Amino acid sequence: MSAHNSTGKEGELLAADYLRQKGYEILHQNWRSSRQEIDIIAHYQNILVFVEVKTRSGTAFGNPESFVDERKENYLEKASLAYIEATNYLGEIRFDIVGILFTKNEHPNIQHIEDAFFPQ
Repeated sequence: MSAHNSTGKEGELLAADYLRQKGYEILHQNWRSSRQEIDIIAHYQNILVFVEVKTRSGTAFGNPESFVDERKENYLEKASLAYIEATNYLGEIRFDIVGILFTKNEHPNIQHIEDAFFPQ
């Protein structure tokens, strides 16, 4: 596995642990439907939360969460619709971003943005 893939997987595990500590019930990690994937699907206070995790080892190109652009938001919306259809979910949903920044000799910095964007 390449270094950036292992960093990403480590970030996703940290994000899931972080969310669990905040009271989220993790339903799925790396949920897939054909070519679509959602990093984390969780349940929190009667809301289904779709979480995109972005992990970086530096900020030379920006903070991790800034890498979720409009194209990625549209992708996540389509993936969430596939999940909702597959599970017949009828409740409230939300899209969050968790940014993980690994720095040398420090604990990872975790940034959680609730309601990060709204579907179009």
